Amino acid sequence: MNLALWLVAGLLAVIALTGGAIKAFVPKEKLAATPGGAWTRSVSAGGVKTLGVLEILAAAGFTLPAAAGIAPDLVPVTALCWIALMAGAMITHGRRREFRFAALNLAYLALALFVAWGRFGPGAFTG
Repeated sequence: MNLALWLVAGLLAVIALTGGAIKAFVPKEKLAATPGGAWTRSVSAGGVKTLGVLEILAAAGFTLPAAAGIAPDLVPVTALCWIALMAGAMITHGRRREFRFAALNLAYLALALFVAWGRFGPGAFTG
C-alpha cells in the first residue's frame, strides 16, 4: 500500500509540475492556442500564472514533506487541495464542452482521492 501511495503521489507531482510550469511560464496567448487551453481566454494572465504556481506548490506538497520527514501530514492535505483544483478544472472544461479534458481532470481527482484516503487512513505516515 505504501509503495502504491508513493507511486501515485509521485505521478501526481509530475503532472502538477508539468502543468504548473506550462501555466506559469508559457504566455497566455500561446496557451490559448493549444488543445484544452481555450479557457485561458476568459482568465487574466495573472490568474493563469497563479494557477501555475499553485500547481507547482502541489507538486512539492505531494512528495517533499514525506521525503524530508518534515510535516508528512501535508501530503494528504495537498491531495485534498488538488481535488478542489481538479473539481474546478472539471467544471471549467465541462462548461466549455471539453469533455475529454474534464474526464482527464476526473482521473487526476480520483488519483488524489486515493492518496488522501490512503495517507489519512491505512497508509498514514507514523511518527
